[in-house]
Amino acid sequence: MRTRWWKLSIFLLLALAMVSLGGCATAYSEPLPTVRLNDLSPLPTVSPQVTPLRVAVAAIVSPQGTVASYQPLLDYLSRRLNRPVELVQRRTYAEVNDLIRHNEVDVAFICTRAYVQGRREFGLELLAIPQVQGKTVYHSQIIVRADLPAQRFEDLRGLVFAFTDPLSNTGYLYPNVLLKRLGESPDTFFRRTFFTYSHDNAIYAVAEGVADAAGVDSLVLDYAMARDPSLRDRVRIIHTSPPFGMPPVVVGPDVRPQTKALLEETLLEMADTPQGQQALEALGVDRFVLGRDEDYDMIRAMEAELDEQ
Repeated sequence: MRTRWWKLSIFLLLALAMVSLGGCATAYSEPLPTVRLNDLSPLPTVSPQVTPLRVAVAAIVSPQGTVASYQPLLDYLSRRLNRPVELVQRRTYAEVNDLIRHNEVDVAFICTRAYVQGRREFGLELLAIPQVQGKTVYHSQIIVRADLPAQRFEDLRGLVFAFTDPLSNTGYLYPNVLLKRLGESPDTFFRRTFFTYSHDNAIYAVAEGVADAAGVDSLVLDYAMARDPSLRDRVRIIHTSPPFGMPPVVVGPDVRPQTKALLEETLLEMADTPQGQQALEALGVDRFVLGRDEDYDMIRAMEAELDEQ
């Protein structure tokens, strides 16, 4: 009995094995495709994502004016560097300095006093400066409504004055130095003051009668008057400061030396190409040239004068 059961078990195992083999044979009854190694196409290459060049522009002019003026420059940088370029804007000069301090942007176009502060506080580095009409200096200009009788800064007592930004040289520091030399302060001299946070906004605040007077960047004033000649009949210049070093292009202290050198070379060579010349024309700039830190010593001297008790 046991022998018969053992023989039956062997028979069943053999039968199951045959069924399994038959199933496998059925599954692979189709002929397998022929693989020719010499006909294989290469695998598609995966391009690494290119990090955009992050460019900050201080609100020397309003955001709308900044985009219109700087977009040709951003496009030029993108083509020359073969990488996307991202514009970063903030409301105040201090916020732009914070972007540089924390490595959130690669390069920035800022005002002179913001450079002086950034240089002192976290090692901001000068890259280049603009040359405009053959000059590498600019001025603070005190403007008034054209219908006001004021002829000198002293005549602004009791009027409404528009400052641009607390970190501005031409739109805040220099007017406050003038006040100190008169033995006055904004609170004692003016009826009211306010901030516009851009120079073109300050110009139009005066032109439209929102403010009686303002301190503005001479470069922005020239630029605005060239594009809106009606301003020549709506505002007057009653005071012009001594010359200051130009608002610079800067990088943070942690930017790679290779990146800094490439950016510097690209800016300095802009005037040598037709595309670069078009971008410079949109900015109202002849070319970019090398600057010197000592060109901003007058700003440091005025800060010291203002801090004197």
